Amino acid sequence: MRGACALVLALAAALGCADSDTHRLRHDSNLDIYKRLFETKRKDQLNALKNLVELNDINQQYKIIDIMLKGLFKVLEDSKQILVAANMQPDDPFPMDDKIKEAYSHVVENTAFFGDVALRFPRIVHHYYDRNTDWDGLLRWGLNFCNRTGVFTGGAHQHVLTLMSQELGITEKSPDFINPYRTERDDVLHTAEAFQKILREEEKRRRKEEKRKEIRKGPRISRSRTEL
Repeated sequence: MRGACALVLALAAALGCADSDTHRLRHDSNLDIYKRLFETKRKDQLNALKNLVELNDINQQYKIIDIMLKGLFKVLEDSKQILVAANMQPDDPFPMDDKIKEAYSHVVENTAFFGDVALRFPRIVHHYYDRNTDWDGLLRWGLNFCNRTGVFTGGAHQHVLTLMSQELGITEKSPDFINPYRTERDDVLHTAEAFQKILREEEKRRRKEEKRKEIRKGPRISRSRTEL
């Protein structure tokens, strides 16, 4: 459990709630400088996500992604409000105002990170995303913003957005569409019923494991002096 908590903190940092590198951009910054910082941020995000992938516990993954997505879309919603209020267009020159710059980076970084999560945990993400129209609207706005910034143009990260859009049904799947991160375990989780069944089985397994640990410890027998 302690490891899962540490993982939540690492993923929260990956969401970019306050990216100090971005804050160090000076007044003469430009889009090229930000794009280099963005590359560093993406490496941090992917490293944090790698730990979640390697956490071989679907129940914990479910809980962590639940918390993570709620935080991610809250950041995305707040950032959208700031950018809209400032009439900031994605193809405008890179913003110099710290507040607008932070909102800009949060939209770009969190949209990309959501793409990573959706592709690696498609069943879990569909479970939440498909039933949330607010998230759908925010993500569509975020994708449109990202595609017009120039940050993703010609790079590997553009491919992530394209695959994510097709995986979630935002754009039509191309005939040769393949989610390169989908595993055999994901294929088993093709229905909500199967998904819930695996969650129940995982919880049952964990409870049995906890009971076995208690049995191995053995009963503790204490006897008072009067009994001796």
